[in-house]
Amino acid sequence: MAIEQVPHMNGGMGKTSYANNSILQRNTMRKVKPFLEESLTRLCSSILPSCFKLADLGCSSGPNTLAAASDIINIIAHAVSYNPTSFQIFLNDLPGNDFNTIFKFLLPGFYKKLNREKGERFEPCFIVGVPGTFHGRLFPSDSMHFFHSLYALHWLSQVPRVLNKGVLPLNIGNIYITKTSPPTVFKAYLKQFQEDFKLFLSCRSEELVQAGGMLLTFIGRLENDDEDETIWSLFGKALNDMVIENKIEESKLDSFDMPYFAPTANEVKEIIEAEGSFTLQRLEICKLGWDADIDESKEMKAKFIAKYMRAAAEPLLKLHFGDDIMDELFQRFADKVAQLLEVKKMEYNNLVISMTRN
Repeated sequence: MAIEQVPHMNGGMGKTSYANNSILQRNTMRKVKPFLEESLTRLCSSILPSCFKLADLGCSSGPNTLAAASDIINIIAHAVSYNPTSFQIFLNDLPGNDFNTIFKFLLPGFYKKLNREKGERFEPCFIVGVPGTFHGRLFPSDSMHFFHSLYALHWLSQVPRVLNKGVLPLNIGNIYITKTSPPTVFKAYLKQFQEDFKLFLSCRSEELVQAGGMLLTFIGRLENDDEDETIWSLFGKALNDMVIENKIEESKLDSFDMPYFAPTANEVKEIIEAEGSFTLQRLEICKLGWDADIDESKEMKAKFIAKYMRAAAEPLLKLHFGDDIMDELFQRFADKVAQLLEVKKMEYNNLVISMTRN
């Protein structure tokens, strides 16, 4: 299954929409803002374009959609002694993304706030949508100055084909890598990520001007991460329970795998060095709790985690398992999260990567 066939986040403004369940992403954005300031300061010491062109890759739809653009404009306006004559901002996500909500409900308020804070004499800011996958070319050669991406690059372009190529699926009883997965499953996921990320780098190097920059933030893992205690392993356990209770066919579970991979810092570094188009300026691990470090009870934290996971993963799960089981599946998932939080604090190991095009 190619991921561009799926509307990746729940759109609209409903209770299960990404727009109303994106506090985790917002808190991550705040934590990595110093790295954004560092990247832009470095960039603007090398190039001073009259029109600053930037893209947010995997922008989704909701209150965070224009937050990176706002931060970048503010950093350049206040922290960098350089005033471009205009900004051109490209919002990119898959064609199924809810671009209508962005342009109908969010963009007018963004422009009003910009005028209120900067004044009507502030240089023009032009914002456009770019539907398409970042696992391919999106922009003309040598046309862009900066790319930003938050919580997008851990999504693969597709599930590794080898997982369901034979008579029997390779990853039986699982939807992602666990300790019970055969070694070939991990190798297949790593190979797919290597191919996807190498292509991503190659495409962005074509599109960036020389000395152009990128700041990428996505979920990674530590070398010694417990593969039986991941977000997806808990979904797998919930689905297995439903198989036992005859609420899901076993073959349905066995034939489903998440198009997702959380790499280690070393795995990412090796790909960057092998591809050769970029100088790695910074690679950091920024930790944030599954609960986004909100001050709530364990039960409320589990519900919070289930809500944002539903906003992100429901379209994929619904496409394979159908709509009828979604409420029960996410309730069972929340219960398993609550049980885990009673004994352990769970954290995302976010990889923050700053690069400059050679």
